[in-house]
Amino acid sequence: LICGLGSILSMRLLARVRRNKGLRRLNWLFLASLVAAGTIWTVHFTAMLGYEIPMDRAFDLGLTVTSLGLIIGMALVGFALTTRTKLGPLVEVGGVVFGLGIVAMHYCGIAAVQLSATILWDWPLVALSVAFSVCFGALATNRIARPVTRFCKYGGSLAMALAIVTTHFTAMAAMTVVPVSDMTIPVQAMSDSLMVGCLVVAIATIMCMAGSAYMIDLQGAREASETYEHLALHDPLTGLPNRNRLSQKLNQTLADAEDTARVAVIMIDLDRFKDVNDVHGHAAGDALLAAIARRISGELGDHELIARVGGDEFIAVKSDIFARNEALKFSQRLRELIIEPVIWENSKLSVGCSIGIALYPEHGDTADVLSSRADLAMYRAKELGQSKICTYETSMDEASRSRAALAIDLRRAIAEDEFEIYYQVQNDTRSRAIVGFEALLRWNHPTKGRVSPMEFIPIAEETGLIVEIGDWVLRTACSNAALWTAPYKVAVNVAPMQLAQGDLPKRIADILRDTGLPANRLEIELTESGIIADQQHALQIVLALKALGVSIAMDDFGTGYSSLSTLKNFPFDKIKVDRSFIQGLSHNVHSAAIVKSTLLLGRSLNIPVLAEGVETEEELEFLRDERCLSVQGFLFGKPMPLSEVHNLIKSEPGYEEAHSNDHRSEAA
Repeated sequence: LICGLGSILSMRLLARVRRNKGLRRLNWLFLASLVAAGTIWTVHFTAMLGYEIPMDRAFDLGLTVTSLGLIIGMALVGFALTTRTKLGPLVEVGGVVFGLGIVAMHYCGIAAVQLSATILWDWPLVALSVAFSVCFGALATNRIARPVTRFCKYGGSLAMALAIVTTHFTAMAAMTVVPVSDMTIPVQAMSDSLMVGCLVVAIATIMCMAGSAYMIDLQGAREASETYEHLALHDPLTGLPNRNRLSQKLNQTLADAEDTARVAVIMIDLDRFKDVNDVHGHAAGDALLAAIARRISGELGDHELIARVGGDEFIAVKSDIFARNEALKFSQRLRELIIEPVIWENSKLSVGCSIGIALYPEHGDTADVLSSRADLAMYRAKELGQSKICTYETSMDEASRSRAALAIDLRRAIAEDEFEIYYQVQNDTRSRAIVGFEALLRWNHPTKGRVSPMEFIPIAEETGLIVEIGDWVLRTACSNAALWTAPYKVAVNVAPMQLAQGDLPKRIADILRDTGLPANRLEIELTESGIIADQQHALQIVLALKALGVSIAMDDFGTGYSSLSTLKNFPFDKIKVDRSFIQGLSHNVHSAAIVKSTLLLGRSLNIPVLAEGVETEEELEFLRDERCLSVQGFLFGKPMPLSEVHNLIKSEPGYEEAHSNDHRSEAA
């Protein structure tokens, strides 16, 4: 019993040694050696006590302790060799040392037995006992260090047990006891009863200590495994299930769903969350997410689940739905919980949310399909704005595929030279003379024809292609303007992503140098939405462009933020009033009031104002009366290709005279 249990425990501990490093490894090495030595020593002396002999017997204290020290030392050396990090012949060498330790302990233990007799040895059997011990010892360490199946740990335990018992009984068979009548046993030797007591105490202490240590480590490993599993399946910030856990739960929910029941997959994206991070810092954003997660978790009912799958994205699942409006009601409940403000460090943090719903089985029968379609519905809700909730429709899938195909074509369009620049003329309100042109990008798709900028510009911004496309527009517009026979300005829109590039001024300087266009003939148009994200960075870029001699215009004024502080902080050379206000001048008093206010503001700040979208003489007259300096719109011409620009410039009054004067000057 001692041999079997001790061998199993010893080999389990030896396996632990191999899986640990540093001081922890040394502790397990010492414990494994102590348990193995204690097992072998106890088995030996228990078996010795089992022999009934017709004479007095006792045990020498010194040799008994020495035998224990021998097996502890050699087990320690053998196991240390076996558990070296690199697998090599030392694995089996360590087993041989361990086997020799069993042999040394046995024969030292025999010498510790005090008998009134002499012992005769059968040396071939002695050699066989050594061979058994060495071979089974090497096999035991081999199975632990080089496992091929999960049962090898039991093979190692069996080999250790065989090393002990074959050594013991073969060595005992090699021994012949010859009684000697006049021999006496020393008085200081230990009796059988004392030896039994020592054995019981020793083995009980060692086994309990080793077993306790093993169970503590096993429990620690189990707890660590559970912790790692929890971390792998849950979001560390909010404690909600993560994408992996959601996938497991959703797949199981779909597999268990009844034929008549629906499952709702709800994609949630927070609106204005970036503003919270930008204004209050990421600590505030984290606190907001954690508070929303706690709030929702506390209100979830049966068959309801929510997981965090991204920075500010969540997916909720509701099963056992038998009416479509249950999914809508659940979504509305989630929205109310999300938009409720969170108090953080005396600040009130609030966000909106866009929600998309996909239903099983109508919209898909797998977790991936449902999540994807809920995502499409969420993006439709985000486009609509104001914390909308949308349910998936087939048209969304078609729009998504079309959008993805357009993104692929957009990458090709750059290489295939499918882009073209059209120019819209800008005119003086009083003389109607040309004062400049705005460069407008057009895409001539080989199969779809002319693609509207309203379609492809958002895709270019999402994919980051807008930077490369924007550079092409700048270079092409400057090259074309440099060849015009009159020094008109050319205005080019710069996207927010371009403005975010720190080297934009350098790239524009290189373009002006390469094309030969004077800097004062280039006007960069910026929208306030591109400035507001990082005003300090944007101001540095604007100042660097102004230093080049380039003029800066605020485009689409009146839409978006239209913050007066932006006009105060940024040195704009022009304000462009958005076309939506101009087209409402004749019938909308609010539009007229806004345009008048903008013109007055421009005069007060000494910033010229240009009105976009002028299509009628009435609109032009209104703007002229309000002292607007320049306009742009269909009244003076639609956007035109470069060839028509040249013709328009030549037809401008005074062009022929100025051109002939230039020729006379050159001749002179």
